[in-house]
Amino acid sequence: MSDLEKIKNLRQSTGAGFKDCNSALKESNGDIDKAIEILRIKGVAKASKKMSREAKEGVMSLSGDKSKISILEVNCETDFVAKNEDFIKFVKELSELNNLAESDNEKLKKSKMKNNSSVEENLVTMIAKIGEKITLGRSKTIKSQNSQTYHYLHSVVQDNLSKLAVIVSLSSHNNNEKINIFGKQLAMHIAASNPIAISSDKIENSIIEKEKELIYEELKNSGKPDEIIKKISLGKINKFKQESSLLTQEWVMEPKKKVQDVIDELNNKDLKIVDFCRFKIGE
Repeated sequence: MSDLEKIKNLRQSTGAGFKDCNSALKESNGDIDKAIEILRIKGVAKASKKMSREAKEGVMSLSGDKSKISILEVNCETDFVAKNEDFIKFVKELSELNNLAESDNEKLKKSKMKNNSSVEENLVTMIAKIGEKITLGRSKTIKSQNSQTYHYLHSVVQDNLSKLAVIVSLSSHNNNEKINIFGKQLAMHIAASNPIAISSDKIENSIIEKEKELIYEELKNSGKPDEIIKKISLGKINKFKQESSLLTQEWVMEPKKKVQDVIDELNNKDLKIVDFCRFKIGE
């Protein structure tokens, strides 16, 4: 059997990659059974096979301070593993490294962990140890040079880990207690109301077009004249923009007001929402 055939057979039986199989065969002097054992010890075979499965559970992890803050999503297959102490310890260390890497996924993967191995290498080891697919999901870092960041965690798993996380940045030359309270409440509002953008002009055109398509599909078989359908469609799309834009959403603490109204009442002309991010497991 040629070396290429051995690598092919080894890949089929373990699910490991070409490079790992080639290395294991060299280490075993061409013995396939020994190569399988080598891959199993390294965790590569087990981890690679698990990567074909879905990982829809997990946690959102928050790290940083008022000048720079980050959210990192780490996924696994079951909620049971999401609460596992080894998994939680692993994610907490990842979260700190992600904040240092400023949510650069490739930089994060190459970062060294406390055991002096890379995140990528530790991920393989953790998959083999826990027995589930584990993946790095979405991430976002907000840096604040002339602003302050606020956060909110919902369905907390432990400390800085939760099922839903929000970070928001406010800029103002006059940071007082009222603004700090507003910042914390705004993070809670974003968690509950799930805005798409700060204002309607910031909503991506592709999202607007998709919504128009959905509205048209909803109305096309209504039997109404085209002119009426156009008017209804315009009203619906305007409502969608209003309800999806942070500034024009109803304030969760007092629904009769809009978020912009609450900002105006703070009597701080230079107060501005700079950026925000809301991530929820499963969305």
